[in-house]
Amino acid sequence: MTKEQLFGQIQKKRSFLCVGLDSSLDKIPKHLLKYENPILEFNKQIIDATKDLCVAYKPNTAFYECYGKKGWETLIETWKYIPKDIFSIADAKRGDIGNTSAMYAETFFNEQSSEMSFDSVTVAPYMGSDSVMPFLTFKNKWVILLALTSNSGHADFQLQQIGEDKLFEKVLKTSQQWATDKQMMYVVGATRGAAFSDVRKLAPNHFLLVPGVGAQGGDLQEVCKYGLNSQCGLLINSSRGIIYAGQGEDFAEKAREEALKLQKEMEGILVGANLV
Repeated sequence: MTKEQLFGQIQKKRSFLCVGLDSSLDKIPKHLLKYENPILEFNKQIIDATKDLCVAYKPNTAFYECYGKKGWETLIETWKYIPKDIFSIADAKRGDIGNTSAMYAETFFNEQSSEMSFDSVTVAPYMGSDSVMPFLTFKNKWVILLALTSNSGHADFQLQQIGEDKLFEKVLKTSQQWATDKQMMYVVGATRGAAFSDVRKLAPNHFLLVPGVGAQGGDLQEVCKYGLNSQCGLLINSSRGIIYAGQGEDFAEKAREEALKLQKEMEGILVGANLV
């Protein structure tokens, strides 16, 4: 999916919502355990209930890898079930020496070998350019680079001063030599708030994947105040706040209700910014 196509979906749906599929056996509604593949059934019902309200889905691969072969098959089948006009994110946070990263890229982008072809994958930048470049060799695929994350430990490294820049600023500056805003996005946590203005000074045109709205306490209005750009430029992720909104047989309806609340708020923001 190209940047223009993604913005087109945002305008069409009046939404920049990403639904995180962090699906776990111990958290999904108990009545689903009767199915042969409970997590896949859960994901399918969540997707059916929210696909007209969101522009992206983000399975966190750890929630599938932990179940071994069955989990990997569930990840593949979940990717297949995501409508192809919705942006798909493999939240894998990979990054290793070049030949290893090349294999990770094959894993998430090459359907012929892995049965999956996500639109994007999250990548850790710590090992530098040769750990990121193999992902960028795939046409119309995206690298979403970790920049300023929403977890409490982000300050251990990301805010450390490196010469004139903090480390996350160094990541933003250096990585833009590897790819343009048509192939690279950044992860910036919603709990960082006003730090979005610092990010936008260095990456004014890039899309930002923003976790932390909902269960982690991030504020959508504040994120948009500092982070919105002329093509929206934001994918706001909510995982637990949507997918675990209900625990009964109506869990998908409850998930839809929460997604709809966010979509309506996003619609107001887009209208106010003259983007729709």
